[in-house]
Amino acid sequence: MRTRRDPVDDSLPPPTAVAHTDAVDRPTGRRRIGVVEDHESVVMGLTLMLADQDDLELAVTAQTVPELLATGLTLDLAILDLRLGDGSSPTGNVELLRAAGIDTLVFTGAENPYMVRLAARAGVLGVVRKSEARAVVVEAIRAAAYGEQVVTTDWAAAIDGDPKLLDVGLSPRQREVLALYASGEKTARVAHLTGLAPQTVTDYLGRIRAKYAEAGRPSPTKTDLYKRAVEDGLLPMPQNPWDQ
Repeated sequence: MRTRRDPVDDSLPPPTAVAHTDAVDRPTGRRRIGVVEDHESVVMGLTLMLADQDDLELAVTAQTVPELLATGLTLDLAILDLRLGDGSSPTGNVELLRAAGIDTLVFTGAENPYMVRLAARAGVLGVVRKSEARAVVVEAIRAAAYGEQVVTTDWAAAIDGDPKLLDVGLSPRQREVLALYASGEKTARVAHLTGLAPQTVTDYLGRIRAKYAEAGRPSPTKTDLYKRAVEDGLLPMPQNPWDQ
């Protein structure tokens, strides 16, 4: 059984293009890959890229992560687009895949550095631009399919350059309260949905705000808490109508 590497490894080589691992260290066998992408042209491109690769099999494509997981297929890797039509967040998608035992490689236009940072923090094996040459993309997919970290400048910059990568340390209960409150629910409604007393919900929100403030991410208003919930993958990324 493969053991995943931690998202950040100081021993990794400098970010230039893609870090390669000697193929003799890789186990034998065909690796099964799933693609989560809602643009047909991108799916077609990946299908063509992998068609002649003896050790890589594109086993399934889906437009959302839940759709991919619903197939029940055993996969070695999921190739994930960051911006999907269902409004899902990169953090939530990667967490779903990791819970299913599937490693993730992000394949993106990298037009949104913030979304790349969210994915990097969630523990993906790497981030590869759609504009890279075919050979670079295929080798990145191969490395990730064998459980290897794929080091690119985008991935390294997301890990090293984001001052917000540190988890503020919310408990599961605090995360639940934040998600409900930040989504627009009033304190009394949050209390009803969670089974907590209204004063307890108020206390939780005070502690949540204090933790974000200590992390340098102050959240004095409900709008600020909404932004933090989106940043941390507790609520879906809002959709920009101009990006549709």
